[in-house]
Amino acid sequence: MSEPDEGSGRGCDRVDAERSTRRTFLTVMSFLGLDLAADAIPAWAEPASERPKEGDVLVAIDAEKPVALEAKDIPVGGPPVLAWPMDPASNTVRRDSRLNKVLLVHLDPSTLVGSTQERAAEGVVAYSAICPHAGCEVNGWLADQQILECSCHYSHYNPREAAAVMDGPATRSLAALPLKIVEGKLTVAKPFTGRVGIVPT
Repeated sequence: MSEPDEGSGRGCDRVDAERSTRRTFLTVMSFLGLDLAADAIPAWAEPASERPKEGDVLVAIDAEKPVALEAKDIPVGGPPVLAWPMDPASNTVRRDSRLNKVLLVHLDPSTLVGSTQERAAEGVVAYSAICPHAGCEVNGWLADQQILECSCHYSHYNPREAAAVMDGPATRSLAALPLKIVEGKLTVAKPFTGRVGIVPT
């Protein structure tokens, strides 16, 4: 009868420790608003932490059960709906990174400017919910002007024009998430158009 391999237990412990360390690192980077996980170490990302991928559907953050959203589920003229991307094949909701929070705004398609028209689906536009100035959540909606506001430092963004900065300390627009309609559902057409969260200097 052969002796058990003492090294195999230590190997499993080491793998578990590495996974735990990677998870901790990704969590800290996500909290700080840094997008290092997706760009620098894609092999470490777990499905629920990965950035939205083409073909993902969008599900409301506050929904009890993740159900793919349709354009009619987003109120025309606001307010925005916060959503997570979800892999429809595995039903994995990509909620393990706050950088995956998406703002959905339903606007009159005739008011959308330039590339925003091409990225919209039936008047619904999607943007990162994370302000690039300090990593706060863009959680304000000025209904009379139909503009997005970060309540931390009051940067304002125009959702009709690629979430361009209108005023405030932010120096770049919110990353856009191009959409398409697939079987009636709001679906990711392409990844985010730019870096999400704070860009390290």
